[in-house]
Amino acid sequence: MTRLSSLAHIKVPLGGQEIDLRQIDFDGGGMSLLRTRIREGSRFTVFDIDPATAEAWGQALIAWASTQPKG
Repeated sequence: MTRLSSLAHIKVPLGGQEIDLRQIDFDGGGMSLLRTRIREGSRFTVFDIDPATAEAWGQALIAWASTQPKG
């Protein structure tokens, strides 16, 4: 049976979207994936990404956030 482990739940203050991050581990072993689920009202967007893509995306988010005013 495939196992899902909750990693984070983020509610976006502007727009009200909800972002859920979960790790997917498959019974047969192999690479774990990161499931990203974004809820916008009654609509859901779900995609699974590999560790290298998650790292690149995370670095891009951090780089952008570091250039923005804090507060």
